[in-house]
Amino acid sequence: MAIARGAGTEIIRSAHLEYDAANTTDQTLIYGVQHHIYTVLSVICSCVIEGSLEMYLNGYDSIGGTTNSNMTVFQSGVTSTLDTFVWNDKFSFNGAEPANFTGPMDDATKQNAIADQDDGNGSYVAQQLRVYKSTTAAKWDITVTYIDQNNA
Repeated sequence: MAIARGAGTEIIRSAHLEYDAANTTDQTLIYGVQHHIYTVLSVICSCVIEGSLEMYLNGYDSIGGTTNSNMTVFQSGVTSTLDTFVWNDKFSFNGAEPANFTGPMDDATKQNAIADQDDGNGSYVAQQLRVYKSTTAAKWDITVTYIDQNNA
């Protein structure tokens, strides 16, 4: 039986990623969906081959008023082989952001547009939680656990 994902549901999800030499570009942990809210519970990063790791949110910058901004959540620094880094500070982000929207967020109308994940014309840009490793030789095993709330 499939897990219910309709409007008003809240499910716990996880994703697992072997981020190795074959994966040399940034990798997405969570692909945002409009009218969803994601609460990240934990990210476990196990260093298989030495290197550093950065996790960032690709989304809307409420001060600059720009979309597709990369905002760092954490940077591990150079981590030794077989060390494990656990991020267990919870945080939430929207599944999407209003497109063609100018900031900064300086009044309730703009704040509501961000919460509504829409520019009022049905346009939006999906947000993503992503990771980036310092060198192509580095290898990481990553597990993210999160709650997906569907408010569609």
